[in-house]
Amino acid sequence: MLGQALAAAQRYRDDARAALAARLDAAPIDTEQRAAHGFAWVATTVAALEAVADWADRNTGEANTLVARLAFQESIAQLVGGLPMGQNELFRPADLGLAAAARTLADACADLLDHDAAADRRALVDRLAAGEWPSETLHDAELDAIRDQFRRFTDAEILPHAHGWHLANDLIPDATVARMAQLGTFGVCIPESYGGLGLSKLVMCIVTEELSRGWIGAGSLGTRSEIAGELIAGSGTEAQKAEWLPRIASGEVLPTAVFTEPNVGSDLGSLQTRARRAAPDGDGDMWRIDGAKTWITHASRSDLMTLLARTLPDAKGYAGLSMLLVPKPRGTESDPFPAPGMSGSEIEVLGYRGMREYALSFDGMAAPADALLGGEEGQGFKQLMRTFEGARIQTAARAVGVARRALELGLSYALDRQQFGRAIIHFPRVADKLAMSLVDLIAARELTYAAARAKDSGKRCDIEAGMAKLLAARAAWSNADASLQIHGGNGYALEFEISRILCDARILNIFEGAAEIQAQVIARGLISQRN
Repeated sequence: MLGQALAAAQRYRDDARAALAARLDAAPIDTEQRAAHGFAWVATTVAALEAVADWADRNTGEANTLVARLAFQESIAQLVGGLPMGQNELFRPADLGLAAAARTLADACADLLDHDAAADRRALVDRLAAGEWPSETLHDAELDAIRDQFRRFTDAEILPHAHGWHLANDLIPDATVARMAQLGTFGVCIPESYGGLGLSKLVMCIVTEELSRGWIGAGSLGTRSEIAGELIAGSGTEAQKAEWLPRIASGEVLPTAVFTEPNVGSDLGSLQTRARRAAPDGDGDMWRIDGAKTWITHASRSDLMTLLARTLPDAKGYAGLSMLLVPKPRGTESDPFPAPGMSGSEIEVLGYRGMREYALSFDGMAAPADALLGGEEGQGFKQLMRTFEGARIQTAARAVGVARRALELGLSYALDRQQFGRAIIHFPRVADKLAMSLVDLIAARELTYAAARAKDSGKRCDIEAGMAKLLAARAAWSNADASLQIHGGNGYALEFEISRILCDARILNIFEGAAEIQAQVIARGLISQRN
C-alpha cells in the first residue's frame, strides 16, 4: 500500500512541477510566489515520504510500521486537501491548477485515505507509554555509540540545568563548554590533519540533535564552529587553516558569525559594513572596519569573528563582499566588548538563550593584514554560500532535537496528569497529539539524515538542505505547541520546561534562512533541474 502511495505522490509532485514551470514561462517567480512555495512544500512532503519509506524498509517492527502508515496517510491527505505552509496559509491543489491531479492521487490512495487511523494512533501511543520508541539505529555501531555518548552527556550535564540557565539568561557555563569540547563537539567535521575528528555531516546531525534535545543553546553552540570551520577549511589559505582550525576544534577559540545588518535580512547583496586597508603607525598594513551588524549570536564571549564586509565599494551587490577572519578579545560580564573600535548591546529575546544576541557597531576596528579569507577580495558571498548547505542541515538537526524534547515532555505530563479519574494520555485528543508529534519527528529526522548523506556524498544539496530545514522547523514548532496544549495552563507557566521549548522552537523557522527563503530555494532549484 505504501509503495503504491509513494509512486502516486511522486507523480503528483511531477505534475506540480510541470504546472509551475508553465506558469514561470509567463511570469517571474516572485509574482507566482504562492504557487512556487506551494510546490516547494509538495516536493518537501514527497521527499519526506521517500525518507520515511527508506527508514521503514530498514527497520521492521510494529511501532515503525505504525509511524510509516500514519505518515503516509496524513501526508497524502494534506497533498489532496490542503498542505500547511504556515499557521494560516494552506496550499490547495487548485492554487496550481492541480485539482484533477489531486483527484487522481486520491483515487490511487483510496484504501489508505479511507482507513480509520484512530486505532493506529492509539496503538502507537500505548507503545510510547510503555517506553517503546520507534527505531533510531543507523545500523552502524560507531554512529549509534556516538548518539549514546551525547545522549548520556545531555541527560547528565544539560537537561538538569538548561531551564534554570534559560530563566536567568545565563551563558552556558564555561565548564560545560569545556566538557563539550572534550567530547569533540566543535571539531566534528574539521579534518583530522587540523585537529578535528574528520567525521561526516551525518555525525554532526546526531551530535547536534542530542545536544539540542537538552537545550537548543547547547546544540547551537557548535553552529558557529561548524560555519567557521567550513569557511576556513574550504576557502582559507594554508596559513589560515593552520592558525585557526586546530584552535576551533579544541574549543580554545569560540567563533561567531557576523553577517546580518540592520534592515538587511536575506538580501546580503545590500550589506553596507565597510572594511578598508589602512596603514597603522608601525610597519605593515591592516584592515579597518566600519559599520553595524545585528542579531549576532555569542558575540561577546567569542574569540573570532567571521565577518562579511564590503571591501570593493565600486563593485555592485555581492561582487563587492569579502569575508574577514577578525580576532577579538573575549568579553566579560562587566566589559562585554573590550576591543577598541567595537561596541555592542544585547538584544533581549524570548528564547534561544545561552549565548545571547547582540547588535554590534564598528568604528575603525582593526583586523590583521592577513584577515582576508583565502587572500582574495570579492569572494565573500560565494564562500558563505558554500557553507549554507551544512548550516541549514545542522539547523534541521537542532529542530529535530527540539521536536523530540517537546514530545518527551508532553508524553511525561500526559502520563502523570490525572483528570476525571485517569491519566490524560487515555483521552483520544491527547493521544492523537502525541502520536502525530512522533510521526512528524520521525519524518523530519529521516529527511535531515537524507540531506546529510547527500552532503557527505559530495553532491550539491542546497535543495535537500532547504527541505530538511523547512520540514524540521515546522515539526519543532508544531510539537512544542501540541505539548504545551497537553500541559494546559501549566504549560504557560515559566516554571515548566515546555514554556522554554515553545520559545526556542519559534526561532527555527526564521534563522539560517526563513521558511519563505527555503521554499524559494527549493522551488527555483527544482525548476532549474527540470530545465
